[in-house]
Amino acid sequence: MMILVTGGSGSGKSAFAEDCVVSFGKKDRIYIATMYPFDEESKKRVLRHRKMRHGKGFETIECYTGLDRVTLPGKCTVLLECMSNLVANEMFQEKGAHENTVEAVLNGVKNLREQAENLVIVTNEIFSEAAAYQGETELYQEYLGKINQRIGTLADEVVEVVYGIPVWGVDRCYCRGSGRNFTGTYRRKYGGCWYLLSARCVCRDAT
Repeated sequence: MMILVTGGSGSGKSAFAEDCVVSFGKKDRIYIATMYPFDEESKKRVLRHRKMRHGKGFETIECYTGLDRVTLPGKCTVLLECMSNLVANEMFQEKGAHENTVEAVLNGVKNLREQAENLVIVTNEIFSEAAAYQGETELYQEYLGKINQRIGTLADEVVEVVYGIPVWGVDRCYCRGSGRNFTGTYRRKYGGCWYLLSARCVCRDAT
């Protein structure tokens, strides 16, 4: 099972992705951290994410480049966070793939899929900004866009989190609660996800 989770900054996508991982049950949980702590702001973000994961049974692997070289335990559940940082690392770090970033990252995702039973990938929605970019930033957007599109076609599920609300690519809804309080009729439960015939969830536990 592979899920791609996207959303803007502060959308709640990280919390949602962690809940997806937990919903897969008590398998080995691997967190692949891609944010390189190069300044105080990034160090604060790393600490914040560590606090979010605390007590959820994650083993952390730091991987800034070379995702294709990561080795995982069999039948594990993996959370990769996040794709936007990984792409920047591959483009700009000395040991990165540079002009071969798209191929390198997709090979890395393939490597994870071949080893993990479940894979949840977090990426960023950065393409709705009104500002026009040039040079390296424009190239970064191009690479990230290509990678997101390719992963989206490979994923079993694609979810955009908006203001803490997950919006599925089709008519399905995720709920942290018991599956009650939905409009419409649910079909089945997979992991922690309720699959619905109707598109709207009114469960107060869903965030």
